[in-house]
Amino acid sequence: MEPRSLIDMTLVSGAIEPSVNAAIAASSDNNANNNAVPAQAVKRKKAMTSLYLKYFQTASDGKTRSCKFCKQSYSIATATGNLGRHLNNRHPGYDQIGAEVGPNTTIANAASGRSQSHTHSISKPQSPIQAKPQIDLDLVNWFLLKFLINACLPFSTLEDECFINSYKFLDPTAKIWPRKQAETVMLQVFQTMQEDIRALLQNVSSKISLTLDFWTSCEELLYMSVTSHWIDDTWHMHKVLLDICHIAYPCSGPKILYALTQVISSFDLDARIVSCTTNNSQQAGHACQLLMEQMDSQKRPLFYIPCGAHALKMILEGGLVHLKPILSKIREFVIEMNSNCDVLEDFKQMVALYQEGPLKFPIDTSATWNGDFTMLNLVRKAPNAVDNTMKKHEETIPGCSLTLSPSEYSAINILHQFLDQFYKTTTNLCTTKVRTVGLVLFFIDHIVELITSCRDECCQDWFKTLADDMCDRARGFTGQVYNGFTFMCAILDPMIKRELVPDVLNSDKNLEEARGYYVREYTKNNHFMVIPSNGFVGAHESGCSSGIENTDAVSFAEEIARKRRRSSISLTKDELSQYLAEPPAPMTTDALDWWRANSARFPRLSIMARDLLAVQSTSVEPDELFTSRGEDLLKRRNCLPFADVRPILCVNSWMQSGYRFRLGSAEIDFDRLVEVGVGRRG
Repeated sequence: MEPRSLIDMTLVSGAIEPSVNAAIAASSDNNANNNAVPAQAVKRKKAMTSLYLKYFQTASDGKTRSCKFCKQSYSIATATGNLGRHLNNRHPGYDQIGAEVGPNTTIANAASGRSQSHTHSISKPQSPIQAKPQIDLDLVNWFLLKFLINACLPFSTLEDECFINSYKFLDPTAKIWPRKQAETVMLQVFQTMQEDIRALLQNVSSKISLTLDFWTSCEELLYMSVTSHWIDDTWHMHKVLLDICHIAYPCSGPKILYALTQVISSFDLDARIVSCTTNNSQQAGHACQLLMEQMDSQKRPLFYIPCGAHALKMILEGGLVHLKPILSKIREFVIEMNSNCDVLEDFKQMVALYQEGPLKFPIDTSATWNGDFTMLNLVRKAPNAVDNTMKKHEETIPGCSLTLSPSEYSAINILHQFLDQFYKTTTNLCTTKVRTVGLVLFFIDHIVELITSCRDECCQDWFKTLADDMCDRARGFTGQVYNGFTFMCAILDPMIKRELVPDVLNSDKNLEEARGYYVREYTKNNHFMVIPSNGFVGAHESGCSSGIENTDAVSFAEEIARKRRRSSISLTKDELSQYLAEPPAPMTTDALDWWRANSARFPRLSIMARDLLAVQSTSVEPDELFTSRGEDLLKRRNCLPFADVRPILCVNSWMQSGYRFRLGSAEIDFDRLVEVGVGRRG
């Protein structure tokens, strides 16, 4: 059987060399003869045979050759393969000797670069020089491409002199793909994998929710990533990036709308999207409002959800305004401590002396919410150790005085106790597997109550001002997010239901709206037998003729059937009431696991739950906003130029999500390529 090539050469348009194609073909052919020698290997072997002769000296009569190392003599007709075996067995490492080997040079002297005056010189035994492993240059470029994708490095890396020299150090004959060639291959991979995602979405039976994320690159260009979310028939949540779009300056709602509708149309999602969650920016909100109007005109309801994580971050920023100068002092001290062993050792001794802590090292100094709270937590848990270490090393740490004043310690104590509940909330959001709309609204409602309560209890004017600002920010978010649709999404979380929905949202009007939506969208396609006006189903209508003319008996049986059908219809429409009548599940419950176990009890309501539990309460993963992961992601995005952003970030996301690395009709199996490469070197 001929090897099946992993690369469709017509797709790449000559971008991939035939030698590379042959290597990939060999790597994927599970049915090929394992004992067959690849054409590449044959070519390489022929090229190497001429190298053996320089280690042998031909006699003056032309009839024999003798080894320059040990003087072993062979007939001139001896095959060069035998000469090669002699060198490998008797003189391992012979090919590592740079200098020309002369007739009076021993293996030890040749390795050290020294020449001897006679052939009987005695030298110390030398350990065999390990031969450099043969590198399969055909496969290197594919792994190099994967490296650029995983590390989110630009294709200009391939033109970096140090990068190229590193490969030449491994093998002088190394030939890396030119930048344009790598970009062409990468674009084909991107197009193939995106088509796979498009085909995958065509088989999704449930509603799909979208999230929009925005960021600015190092070139000051604005980008929008569009991600889809859905729950499959087995109650597993799926998330896949659809595309990344450049939004031209100046950003506006119509420009975002145009880019978004292009993505929706290209994936044929117009009739299947149920919601769109954004980062709460004015332009993104305007775009979603315009999209809702478009969809409404087509009788396709769409709902807009502002991001709960961005709202919480905005509230926290208001709470940290008063602490920014204090946090800067503490962060400078901790950065120095993390990098200076003497300062760190002194600090640890102080912690032990005052019996403070416990603390985890190294201490997070990232400019994120987690980093900020860690600074407060450090001073709160080890105030004496911090104070004494700061005083001892104040002169060695550049800059102004880092010692904290009594008023600063007081502010830290007040805000640490206040912000501790925020830290627990963000930690829970970052670690929760399924962040339903109901769960996020539950946490936001708790935060609003906390701010109000602390404001009333504290007598510090600066804290009251700070709390008022945080309350205003929170109300701005709740004013957008509290509506009938989010009420529907919230009550379908079995942990929340109506009992834990915020009071402002928990109204009879919203419940009736939810019931109407359920009946309208999830019961209208369930057809029941229609009862004729005469009260029973005649023989011609039922498709059978029994010959029985006792209409009283038929009417009696039909009356029983009608009662049961009415009961069935009533129960169908009342699944929502039955579900809400039961007490909420414990807060440790996984919402998807609960519905997987109870979908048989609520066959129609579970379909609605499958659609609406996929609605995203946050436009990004919360840890991208609250932890150092966000900084890492920003660094990876910022290093990419305009031409590389879309293919590299999309393929990187798809590979991390477990989708296959494909080009054309072929899959690039990197694990298999490793096996092929190792086999060739062996």
